[in-house]
Amino acid sequence: MTVAQALVEFLGRQYTVDSVGGPDGGAYRERLIPGMFGIFGHGNVAGVGQALKQWQVVDPTLMPYYQGRNEQAQVHQAVGYARHTRRRQTFAVSTSIGPGSSNLLTGAALATANRLPALLLPSDTFATRAADPVLQQLEQPHGYDLTVNDAFRPLSKYFDRVNRPEQLVSALLHGLRVLTDPAETGAVTIALPQDVQAEVFDVPEEFLAEREWRIRRPEPESEDIAEAARRIRAAKRPVIIAGGGVLYAFATDQLRAFAETTGIPVGWTQAGVGSLAWDHPQALGAVGSTGTTAANAVVRDADLVIGIGTRYEDFTTASRTAFQDPDVRFVNINVAPIDAYKHGTSLPIVADARKALAALTTALGGYRVGAELERVVADEKARWDDTVDAAFAQDHQPLVSQNAIIGAVNRAMDPRDVVICAAGSLPGDLHKMWRIRDPFGYHVEYAFSCMGYEIPGGLGVKRAALDEATRGQGGGDAPRDVVVMVGDGSYLMMHTELVTAVAEGIKLITVLIQNHGYASIGALSEQLGSQRFGTKYRTLDRQHHTFDDGEKLPIDLATNAESLGVTVYRIEPGPDAIADLEAAIGKAKAAPEGSGPIVIHIESDPLVDAPSSESWWDVPVSGASELESTKRAFATYIDHKSRQRPFLG
Repeated sequence: MTVAQALVEFLGRQYTVDSVGGPDGGAYRERLIPGMFGIFGHGNVAGVGQALKQWQVVDPTLMPYYQGRNEQAQVHQAVGYARHTRRRQTFAVSTSIGPGSSNLLTGAALATANRLPALLLPSDTFATRAADPVLQQLEQPHGYDLTVNDAFRPLSKYFDRVNRPEQLVSALLHGLRVLTDPAETGAVTIALPQDVQAEVFDVPEEFLAEREWRIRRPEPESEDIAEAARRIRAAKRPVIIAGGGVLYAFATDQLRAFAETTGIPVGWTQAGVGSLAWDHPQALGAVGSTGTTAANAVVRDADLVIGIGTRYEDFTTASRTAFQDPDVRFVNINVAPIDAYKHGTSLPIVADARKALAALTTALGGYRVGAELERVVADEKARWDDTVDAAFAQDHQPLVSQNAIIGAVNRAMDPRDVVICAAGSLPGDLHKMWRIRDPFGYHVEYAFSCMGYEIPGGLGVKRAALDEATRGQGGGDAPRDVVVMVGDGSYLMMHTELVTAVAEGIKLITVLIQNHGYASIGALSEQLGSQRFGTKYRTLDRQHHTFDDGEKLPIDLATNAESLGVTVYRIEPGPDAIADLEAAIGKAKAAPEGSGPIVIHIESDPLVDAPSSESWWDVPVSGASELESTKRAFATYIDHKSRQRPFLG
């Protein structure tokens, strides 16, 4: 066989097995790599391309091939699919050499930052150097063995280069080991020189046999559980920070039982949304810079923080200003040691969240927090609920607010549906205000916050939802609807995968919010005294060389989407816009599966902010300036910096 033929057959026979998360909550066994994306060039057309075509003829079920329009977007699809399948399945991505490979770099960084698996197979230049240099080869006089693909090394959790056919065996086995490791997963990159892909070698039959990769779910140490229980009993104001690890461990039932039994309130990170339903009595909602006032008020006074499956990103900790009790201590439960040891905790519990929560619930039998903390939680929840009700009901004219748009989308979606977002002002607003009802219902990529992720990531989630429905999972007969919420700035970055959805007839619903600029960074710029510089979509004022004051650009993104073959619903500005938006979402949801993507276009006023989180995010302000706005912002910055703490505990 050729190296590429062996690669494709091997990947088609790999399975993920898990003790949880299968049909009716039982065991799980599915294909680890259900398909491969690829854009072909001279680096992979005769290798991986030939192998995929050969298997399409011999057995099209072994490794289905999917087209894409951009290599980065193909990784985003793989990541979206991986997250919805709880890191147990992902796609492979094949590219040509040079720009095809380097286009994967942003996707690799996103996958690794989010701790989500993606298998990247960039082609590489000739291993033999028979043709040297080849088209698109990178030449460095200080290191002639360097190629574009060496840029993947710091972005990948595993990197290898198959310079000889025999190396394929160890490269794939090591790569899939990392891909299926919950503590180490991320981008796995295996570079494939274009000549080696087509080279023939004798492949061991056992290498091509079916192989199972079991998801490791380590038990907690009994001593750690006993000490954690002792510390919780001694605390007066404990709080839980639930991260994505709760969802990946299928630990939502265990978390709910733990919270109900003990009364300990729960705040969640971006990745942890869905850990509890929004209206659960112990649910504080989002925590940190984009959090709720309820969560931030409670964590501000917490004397014990129980982190479960969180990596404590700076938005979660409000840049280390969230926790103000001078004696605050941390108990961190995480399958990844790097996260379990964060904030200098003296009690890291390196274990599966589901198993650790079950053990901790048993160890705390009879324990419950004091009545005062429960009263504070109830009062703060009621205050925040009233705040969100008011924001959703905003009747701002002539253009509606983003708050009202979020409220309309939230109301129009079914509990099982999934909302998708990634960058701009929307992720923060969704984090604090979205009323989550299903553990799978919220998918915001915020570890890398990559503009352009939304549509391809949403397409990956929709693929997973369709496969989920085929297997009879997901809690319903029909596939979940997937609704992408995206601003005009992020849409312009990478909307091309709408063409992929058109080609495959995939019903992906996109709510496109047009606000003529970068709303999020515009608001931040204003807060930091930079007066929204460079954040508006305006014509150039050549006399002052500024884009701040010119005419709005004559952009019609609805027509753009129509030109790609997408069904478009236009929401006209006016007093009926929000009602029309809800009706349009209902109409889109009623469209049959297989009918293709739908874009709903609506304009908003970017100057209407979401409710305050009563929190902070550390973005440095210029210490010297001739602008009065910057001077005022710097004074505010110094005040916040004075409350920053190392959180050693």
